[in-house]
Amino acid sequence: MSSLCALLGIQHPIIQAPMVGVSTPKLAAAVSEAGGLGSLGLGASTPAQARELIVQTRALTDKPFNLNLFCHVPATADTAREQAWLERLRPLFAEFGAEPPMQLREIYQSFLADPAMLELLLEQRPAVVSFHFGLPPQAWIESLKAAGVRLLACVTTLEEARLAEVSGVDALVAQGIEAGGHRGVFVPEQGDVGLGTLALVRLLAQRSRLPIIAAGGIMDGAGIKAALALGAAGAQLGTAFVLCPESAANAAYRAALKGEKAYRTEITANISGRPARGLPNRLFGDLGAALPDYPICYDAAKALHAAASAQGNQDFAAQWAGQGAPLARELPAAELVAVLVEEMQQA
Repeated sequence: MSSLCALLGIQHPIIQAPMVGVSTPKLAAAVSEAGGLGSLGLGASTPAQARELIVQTRALTDKPFNLNLFCHVPATADTAREQAWLERLRPLFAEFGAEPPMQLREIYQSFLADPAMLELLLEQRPAVVSFHFGLPPQAWIESLKAAGVRLLACVTTLEEARLAEVSGVDALVAQGIEAGGHRGVFVPEQGDVGLGTLALVRLLAQRSRLPIIAAGGIMDGAGIKAALALGAAGAQLGTAFVLCPESAANAAYRAALKGEKAYRTEITANISGRPARGLPNRLFGDLGAALPDYPICYDAAKALHAAASAQGNQDFAAQWAGQGAPLARELPAAELVAVLVEEMQQA
């Protein structure tokens, strides 16, 4: 059993990534029941919604699972910037006979501004909590650790890893540029070094004393085995689980992931206000306007997608996926975990 398995109370060093909008209690429970670590993305949930997801997952498994929180700097409203962005999108709304929203909202809170979510975590005491986009206050980390919760932090550079290590988290999720979904960069305004999974894992394995979880482009057992050979203690897979029947991905997302777009994923901040990798759509590329803060910007993209999808058009859907997307398999989650383990043993 690897050090990571012992740390997290799991059988196999496989973590299902906590994908907001895709991960479900059924998916998390199936992965955990199969010996991996299932995850729920709570970044867009209120404490009440989070409680319900936890209850649903615990009804399906008594095994450990992971709850993921977004630790971005809370958004600053900027009416001028938001209105300029809505004007930039107006012609796209017009294609569907729709008007842009009058104003944009901060559609969910950062964990940093949500002490009620911390209270819920301390009350529920999940086995594992993970952080994305940064770290919560040190006092919050201490209180979660005191409650017996194992803590994971997503990092994209050695500097972020050092901050996470000093904070006292238990393991690092090394997110390479290949990964689908939002880049975990702590301060996106300072740019993105864009390290690949292979280089980042090796760097952290040499320079950090914490267990490393490789994330980005890993789709099969051979990929997991390769990450372990580089010094990782485990691997986190997201895109690999999107086609599982237990995921919340809709039919259009599933079809797109099986199509030609899977071969050319790109990174854009235009959808949410923060860089994220996905199947390219009409919001990708340079749109020539300053973006509202994350997640205020997301409100505009969601409104545009709603207007388009009401007419059967998926040109603005946020379909996050990593560079290994063409290797995605349509298997029940438990079966996929079993296949991954078998492939690791054969690799």
